[in-house]
Amino acid sequence: MTAPTDALSVFTDGACAGNPGRGGWAWAVDRSTYDSGFEAVTTNQRMEIKAALEAVTTLPPPLLVVSDSTYVVNCFRDRWWEKWLLNGWLTSAKKPVTNRDLWEPLVHSGHMMNDFVDQLAVEACRRG
Repeated sequence: MTAPTDALSVFTDGACAGNPGRGGWAWAVDRSTYDSGFEAVTTNQRMEIKAALEAVTTLPPPLLVVSDSTYVVNCFRDRWWEKWLLNGWLTSAKKPVTNRDLWEPLVHSGHMMNDFVDQLAVEACRRG
């Protein structure tokens, strides 16, 4: 997957003291454009996803999200999210996708009609 040449690079990361434990997330475009936050009880993986989600919901597209989390990177590089959508947010082991509440807004465009046709396609796939 290649980012558009005008994409803004945003760096994301998550951390956790204990797993689960107190966690933090952050994103930064540069040393003056950034944000961060925390959760009292969470996991490192949730904070990695939260950082990416906060970046894409805050900054204007197009974006190139840079992450050192294999969990986040593999979801998009290997297109795990496509299978999750087709399987109704179940893993290949038929278990609910962990951290769905954070993944779902990342894989949907947020555009009303795109989300509508995505829903129709998933339902058609299930019927087929």
